[in-house]
Amino acid sequence: MLRHSSGLTERYPAQLVVPVFDMLALLAGALLAHEWRFGHFDLRDHYGLATAIMALLVVLINSTLGGYERWRITRLPALLARQLVVWVLVALVAASIIFVTHSAEHYSRQWVGLALLVSFLSAAAGRVAIQLLLRQARRMGRSLRSVFLVGPVRNILQAGHGMRSAPEEGYCIAGIQRLKEKVSEEDLINLARRVAASGAQEVWICVPLEMGPAVRSIFQALRNHMVEVRFIPEFRDMQLLNHRTSEVAGQFAFDLSVTPMKGVAHLLKRLEDMVLGGLISVLVLPVCLVIAVCIKLSSSGPVLFKQYRTGVNGKVFKVYKFRSMVVHQEPSGEVTQACRHDSRLTPVGAFLRRTSLDELPQFYNVLQGRMSIVGPRPHALAHNEHYKELVESYMRRHKVKPGITGWAQVHGYRGETDTIEKMEGRVEHDLWYIDNWSLWLDLRIIFWTIFKGFINKNAY
Repeated sequence: MLRHSSGLTERYPAQLVVPVFDMLALLAGALLAHEWRFGHFDLRDHYGLATAIMALLVVLINSTLGGYERWRITRLPALLARQLVVWVLVALVAASIIFVTHSAEHYSRQWVGLALLVSFLSAAAGRVAIQLLLRQARRMGRSLRSVFLVGPVRNILQAGHGMRSAPEEGYCIAGIQRLKEKVSEEDLINLARRVAASGAQEVWICVPLEMGPAVRSIFQALRNHMVEVRFIPEFRDMQLLNHRTSEVAGQFAFDLSVTPMKGVAHLLKRLEDMVLGGLISVLVLPVCLVIAVCIKLSSSGPVLFKQYRTGVNGKVFKVYKFRSMVVHQEPSGEVTQACRHDSRLTPVGAFLRRTSLDELPQFYNVLQGRMSIVGPRPHALAHNEHYKELVESYMRRHKVKPGITGWAQVHGYRGETDTIEKMEGRVEHDLWYIDNWSLWLDLRIIFWTIFKGFINKNAY
């Protein structure tokens, strides 16, 4: 029988330790800010009261937002992002209280700001240190949670591989029970006996969706055991997008394909587009004026090329580009992709396409809110109709706003998509971006675009 020793996270869980640490960080920040502002550490009267209120707010808001939960499986960037949201909310609440109670003359704004800044940095440093120490301990085989795996061989192997791939999460296998499609009463009795003998802390039911009815039987067989039970379904041959669990209308749900751009993420993404888009628009304005003059002098026709594309959630919008081809008429319902040595390209247009300068007017689309700086490139409507039946999950690219640059583009998927394989590669990268979106990922893509995304052998 496997016996596990109680690790630090079992005896001192984050729900108990981290709130105390956060309050101490707030107190330390308040003391240091007071010494810097007034020359002493004595938090008298209203400053002591303000410190206590902010400390309580930190714990209350953190608890409400789940900041002290799921530390074992929550990534460090997510922990820090959640902490930042908490401290911003505390700052807003504190400012609101001071304003409503007309207490501005009693408090130094420098003290409030510095106290929150120092406490945030202290709490963040503590979270980093705790997570790094715990991950190292788990890699060394300490503070592990033992798991009993139940399911078909394929699914058990998949779960085991996941454990080995993430040793910092601290799971180990206490035992396995292979299941066939039909689960007998004997299988259930044997499972309950083996789980009890293994000393496992958790049981993971790893089965494909078609074995869903067996989950209830397994759960019922374990009803008298004090183990935690998790259901890990397999969505075979389904390309999921930002999948997670949620509760809707009082019902437990598996979200299989949802947009990540909701709530705080939506606000961050829009703020990124407004700030960076506005700054870049101002910087490239002289370049745009020069390009416009060159286009007008080199060929007849409008400076801008306008075409309808599919945007977020399938809404159609008009995209803007500098005209790079001679004015011509396409057959109804068809859009011919530009190819190498395309005779329709003007001399100026060929240069614009090679350097991606023809895309600069799309920053206006970004400021309009119809595009984003980073996202899946918008395709012509005719191309969407053609590829949506040929490439799996093709239309799921439109769960977010289309972008001027994207994860696919910085990985070489640019220009003509003359084979299904090229389009599949582009879509695969687009869906990976949507499923893994973060502000940091956007900044990385923008950085890579500057150095290797503008000029590419596939751009013509």
